[in-house]
Amino acid sequence: MKVTFLGAAHEVTGSCTLLEACGKKIIIDCGMEQGADIYENCDIPVAPDQIDAICLTHAHIDHSGKIPALVAHGFDAPIYATDATRKLCDIMLRDSAHIQEAEAEWRNRKAKRAGRPEYVPLYVTADVERTMPMFRCCSYDKEVEIFDGISIRFTDDGHLLGSSNILFSINEDGLEKSILFSGDIGNLHKPLIRDPQKPPHADYVVIESTYGDRLHPENPDYVGQLSVILERTFKRGGTVVIPAFAVGRTQELLYHLRVIKEKGLVPILPDFPVYVDSPLGVEATNIYSTEVEEYYDEDAKALINKGINPIQLPDLHLAVKVEESRALNFNDEPKVIISASGMCEAGRIRHHLKHNLWRAENTIVFVGYQSPGTLGGKLLEGVEDITLFGEPITVQAEIATIDGCSSHADQRMLMDWLKQIEPDRVFVNHGEDAVTVSFAELVQNGLGVLASAPFSGEVYDLASGECIDKAPVVPVIRKTAVQKDGYKPRTEGGKKNQSIYQQLVAAGKRLQAVIQRNQGGSNKELAKFVEEINDICDKYDR
Repeated sequence: MKVTFLGAAHEVTGSCTLLEACGKKIIIDCGMEQGADIYENCDIPVAPDQIDAICLTHAHIDHSGKIPALVAHGFDAPIYATDATRKLCDIMLRDSAHIQEAEAEWRNRKAKRAGRPEYVPLYVTADVERTMPMFRCCSYDKEVEIFDGISIRFTDDGHLLGSSNILFSINEDGLEKSILFSGDIGNLHKPLIRDPQKPPHADYVVIESTYGDRLHPENPDYVGQLSVILERTFKRGGTVVIPAFAVGRTQELLYHLRVIKEKGLVPILPDFPVYVDSPLGVEATNIYSTEVEEYYDEDAKALINKGINPIQLPDLHLAVKVEESRALNFNDEPKVIISASGMCEAGRIRHHLKHNLWRAENTIVFVGYQSPGTLGGKLLEGVEDITLFGEPITVQAEIATIDGCSSHADQRMLMDWLKQIEPDRVFVNHGEDAVTVSFAELVQNGLGVLASAPFSGEVYDLASGECIDKAPVVPVIRKTAVQKDGYKPRTEGGKKNQSIYQQLVAAGKRLQAVIQRNQGGSNKELAKFVEEINDICDKYDR
């Protein structure tokens, strides 16, 4: 029995792991990469038609987005997930296919004129239609034998409706081992969904580390923070634009906005209109409203029992048609626009940013993680000028954030989650390069558990816990074209070929992680740390 790490290794997105046991080959998550690509990922070392099953932790595209690509190339086996994950994947994967088809049509118009080869999308809608019947729905906390000697159990992870960690219990030739894949672990006290439930014991744990180097604020007041932003923006006569993931985050925002209106927390404009301008967001909102109530937390269920829809509010508009979306940017009334994508890399949000970023009366509000290198990440870093659709835009709008609004557990929550499991070994993935390393060190030093952050291509024997194979660590120098099968070609060489400047950037990321870990340290030590950093900056700041 062995496990091979493929995606989300020293990177935040593109989760994918191969588990081999009892003669079976099982993929855990198969997601798309989003944002900056740091390292080349190894190809899945198994032909799609030789994969015996896929087990999916949740529906987000960075965990599910490449499954139809496997289907397009021969995969034809069960996909195990919760029912809510299946329902959300049905709309999210179709949306992903539509985006790729539209991009292929646009690229091929240009390619034909230039005499270039045809661009082939990763997959199309027909591939998604073949994918959905393969889903096999599992309930929480029930053990399911999927093969002789291999059983799985889903436990609510509190990240998204239907999200789970997945425990694999393996009995191969009399040797029993267990491995738990965390998926994405949720934040606490989020609307609609339950807090992460107690995880089961496992010998090995593969844990995400998105926020493994930082802490969320204690008891964040989401409603209060958002109310203040709305009030000051409407006083300026401006519009509030919120880039938000269409599934999960958009519905959380509607929950908060319902409370704000119900309590009259924006007195300057108590009946402000709210527009959800994302076809996927609209579909997801309809699913949340009618089809997945059994996954809600007790507060949301109590509202439903009183006849209150938790995400329905007065003056809510669900914009679907293109002309409705365009009209929003020629309507000067103060309003709230919620649009996808959450990191501003695609979708209608880019059009809303084009029309609203240059106006000082407006506010752009970020309510979740922004991967470095994405447009959202750049705006949070304070970029003053951007280019959208070939047009230069000066950033004059207020850029704001809602503290603690992430759907990911922070460092303390991740550690508390691990403590309940008492594993023999921990593998850290799904985090920024330096964060995976620093969090693995924290786990090893803080819990006394052997921990490491595997790179893509590393293979571990679960009988011994030893690494039995490694692939070259290849930094991405430039973005490579995605081929028809969705896998990118590897280049020769390893980490030693990384340029000195890239090593400097990596060192800077590690320094940032160290700074985060020293929060709460003594003033004397922190003052010394500040002095040392300033000395280095003074030396090289030319």
